[in-house]
Amino acid sequence: MATLFQGLAAVTPLSQSNSIESNKLLFSSRRSLSERKGSNFVVRSDAKVNQVLKSGAARKHELLIPNAVATQGSSSVASASKSGHELLLFEALREGLEEEMERDPTVCVMGEDVGHYGGSYKVTRNLAEKFGDLRVLDTPIAENAFTGMGIGAAMTGLRPIIEGMNMGFLLLAFNQISNNCGMLHYTSGGQFKIPVVIRGPGGVGRQLGAEHSQRLESYFQSIPGIQMVACSTPYNAKGLMKAAIRSDNPVILFEHVLLYNLKERIPDEEYVLSLEEAEMVRPGEHVTILTYSRMRYHVMQAAKTLVNKGYDPEVIDIRSLKPFDLHTIGNSIKKTHRVLIVEECMRTGGIGASLTAAITENFHDYLDAPIICLSSQDVPTPYAGTLEEWTVVQPAQIVTAVEQLCQ
Repeated sequence: MATLFQGLAAVTPLSQSNSIESNKLLFSSRRSLSERKGSNFVVRSDAKVNQVLKSGAARKHELLIPNAVATQGSSSVASASKSGHELLLFEALREGLEEEMERDPTVCVMGEDVGHYGGSYKVTRNLAEKFGDLRVLDTPIAENAFTGMGIGAAMTGLRPIIEGMNMGFLLLAFNQISNNCGMLHYTSGGQFKIPVVIRGPGGVGRQLGAEHSQRLESYFQSIPGIQMVACSTPYNAKGLMKAAIRSDNPVILFEHVLLYNLKERIPDEEYVLSLEEAEMVRPGEHVTILTYSRMRYHVMQAAKTLVNKGYDPEVIDIRSLKPFDLHTIGNSIKKTHRVLIVEECMRTGGIGASLTAAITENFHDYLDAPIICLSSQDVPTPYAGTLEEWTVVQPAQIVTAVEQLCQ
C-alpha cells in the first residue's frame, strides 16, 4: 500500500464552472479482449471476498478491494433487506437493460460483439435471442461509425444504447460524441432530442485486460450537453441504467471493469434512480470524503481504520459526475467543514479538479481547512502490477490525508 506519493496538496481550481451537466455513455470491448477471462473474483457487499479462481490475479484483487465495507452505513438501500435477489454488477446492468427493452420497443443496443456473443463482459448475454438482431445489433470494429449511427437513430425517435467495449475505444468517436451527441439538440433549435446512452467498462486493471482509461472522465466532462454518471454497486448500476435509458438527454454511464463481479441483493420490485443525486454511503461528523466508482471501496476500507483511530468520516458517492449534486455535497460540508476528494481519474483536469472548483466557489466560507484531492498520478499507467498500485490511490493514503485534514 503506497504512501510515498505526495498527493495531499489541495487542487487549484481549474474551472470557473460550478454546475456541470450529467448523463451516461455506454462502452464495450473488442473480441481480442473479450476472449480473456474476466470473471476471476467476487466481492460481496457484506465484505466477504470469495475465492479467486485464477491464482495470477489473486494478489491483485486482495490488494485492491479487500473488506470493502465500513463499520457504519450501508452500501445501498437494498443491502440490509432479506427480500430481493442477489446479482453481480454486470448482471444488474443486464437486468435493467432487459427490463427497459421489454417496456419500450424503441430501446435498442448496438456495438461490437453485443449480439449472439453476449458482449465481452456478458452485459448483453441472451438479449439477441430474446429481442432479435435488429434490436441487439452487432457492428463492425468502427466506433466512429456506429456511434454516429446510434446518434442518428436517436434523432429519429429510437433510444439506442451504444456499447463501446472499452471506454478508451470511444475516443475514436469523440467527434460524434462532442459535435453531434452533445450539440444537436441545441444547434437544431430544439428540433431533435438525443436520448442516447453510451456505456462500457473503464478503469485500470491489467489482470483483466481493462483499458488504462482514468482520464476519460475528464475528456467527456468537457463536452457540453451531456450528462455523466458512474455506478459503483449492483443496486445503483441497475437504477442508473434504467434512468439513463429513460432520459431524453444523452447520458454517459461509466462502469468499472474491476467492479463487474461485485455482488449485492437488490429489490425485486422496479426502481429507477435519479441521474443527478449523490448517495450518502456513511454519515459522519469530522470530514466529508467525496468519491465515486471503485474508489468508494478504497474509501470504505480506510474508513474502518479511521474509526479505530477516533475519526468519524462522512462518505458520499457522488455518482453524478456532471452535474454535481451540490445540495448533498454542500449540506455535508456545512456540517464537517473539511473535504477530501478521492478519485481514480488523473489529477490534472480531472473530476476532482472540477469538484474542487465548484466547492471553492459555493462553500468556501464553510471550509476550515484546504480541500485535499487524492488522484491517480499524472503518468501513463504502468503494466507491472506493483507499479500500477503506486499510481492509484490506496487506503493508507486516504487515512493519512484525513489525519492531516483533522489536525
